[in-house]
Amino acid sequence: MLRLLGILLTVLLAIAAAIVVWPQFFHLEQTYPFAQLVSVRGLVLAGFLAVAVVALLLLLARPLRGFAASILIVSLLGAGAVGIVGATRGFGASALPEKTEESVRVLTWNTAGEAVSADQIAQQILQQGADIVALPETTEAVGEQIALMLREQGHPMWVHHVQFRPDVVDGPQSWQTTVLVAPDLGEYSVIESSKDGSSNTGSVPSAVLMPIDGSGPTIVAVHAVAPRMEEMEQWRSDLQWIADQCPQGDFILAGDFNATVDHMAPLGLEGGDIGYCRDVATRTGNGLSGTWPSSLPPLAGAPIDHVMASQNWNPSGSVVLDDAGGSDHRALVVQLEPAG
Repeated sequence: MLRLLGILLTVLLAIAAAIVVWPQFFHLEQTYPFAQLVSVRGLVLAGFLAVAVVALLLLLARPLRGFAASILIVSLLGAGAVGIVGATRGFGASALPEKTEESVRVLTWNTAGEAVSADQIAQQILQQGADIVALPETTEAVGEQIALMLREQGHPMWVHHVQFRPDVVDGPQSWQTTVLVAPDLGEYSVIESSKDGSSNTGSVPSAVLMPIDGSGPTIVAVHAVAPRMEEMEQWRSDLQWIADQCPQGDFILAGDFNATVDHMAPLGLEGGDIGYCRDVATRTGNGLSGTWPSSLPPLAGAPIDHVMASQNWNPSGSVVLDDAGGSDHRALVVQLEPAG
């Protein structure tokens, strides 16, 4: 009887391990709670190793050796599979390549409202040489302060902004998203459907910027709702909307997706991770570097802030900044080179 129970527990552990390691195979990557578990692969790896340690200790008990050995094998296989995923996506690159005249640097940072000052944001933009900056949860007033500081430092940028429910006095800053674009990229305008919310993410705003002269990439500053249990349907809808913003063409998406590339598995087209866009961090050694929460080490966090680019761009580097400046999100900076 105990042997049968041990076999049953081992089989259940093996199934659970397979689902946690690769929920896409079971079409569970957008289902609670597997969506939450797969977002923190570093912690999943630590969990597998902890189970392996317990199994090693159980090997000391002669009656449990068979059961302990099978548990040890399953946990080590699970840890190895997560390790392979990590090695493929990257555990963390710490530097960007030299910027050329054609390079475009994109910075995205969910600033958690006033948790990060305008001065801190401006300093990072200058240090990183950013040409496009997506700032979910940043007000227009803060964006204008940043622009003034940047202009004084010889790095002018245009400010664009979207706000849900502007009629609500002192509404939550999560209802606002600000975008800064360097003049060298051309003049941009936020499309009306972003401003009035008729085509947008549902609970927190994204912004779609179109080049006025028709040349240059369409820029989408993304903010999707978090996948809390009560928000799962809206979260899935937001991800689909984001995927729809990257059809074939010239596009750069940046922001707080509140999703990892695992969650995007059913939304990629022709090699893209979401729509036709490809995640830069996973292609430049930072696929497992968590951007949230900043209170945890990067490898224990969730890589939910992204820069995605269409095939018009070649990813050449990325870095997750250590200093979160008081926000619960770390900033992500990437470098793109024009394809061809």
